[in-house]
Amino acid sequence: MSKRTGKPASRGPARRRAMTSRMAIAVLVRASAWRRRLPRVAGLCRRVARAALAAVPGVPRDAELSIVLVDDADMRQLNRDFRGRDRPTNVLSFAGREGPETPVVPGAPVGLGDVVLAFETVAREARAQGKTLADHAAHLVVHGVLHLLGYDHERVRRARQMEALEIAVLAGLGIGDPYRAGAVS
Repeated sequence: MSKRTGKPASRGPARRRAMTSRMAIAVLVRASAWRRRLPRVAGLCRRVARAALAAVPGVPRDAELSIVLVDDADMRQLNRDFRGRDRPTNVLSFAGREGPETPVVPGAPVGLGDVVLAFETVAREARAQGKTLADHAAHLVVHGVLHLLGYDHERVRRARQMEALEIAVLAGLGIGDPYRAGAVS
């Protein structure tokens, strides 16, 4: 019950927006190609990340995350250093917490981690899949944020859950199903 109105508290989109509005989402554009092709890429990333965070129950209101937009050279180095794969990839997520046992300082923001996207790989995939760069980048931001929140696609059942949530978040943003063959979004 709302103390102000005496009516049941809202659980709808306005409440979710209010909950995520306090979350800090930093966007660092390290590769200028991102801004050349998508001049409002930072705003896009923040809007999409907030939508992904709002779709998952239990995300701390004071959560923080970073989205880093790099080129393939930087991504290749990250992929080599952290995953042992000497090639670029489209998106990497680096969780800020190792699990529920990670100590949290009372009153301090909760660092969810970093999501990193590689321009050339994302642009190449978007072209090959017949998608706009903005829509494909949005999908990968959602995908990366869900990884920070503990979702994975290592097993078929978990992959289906993650994909269903990605599809729902993107649909709420007016973006088509990224897994549908020949989908143009």
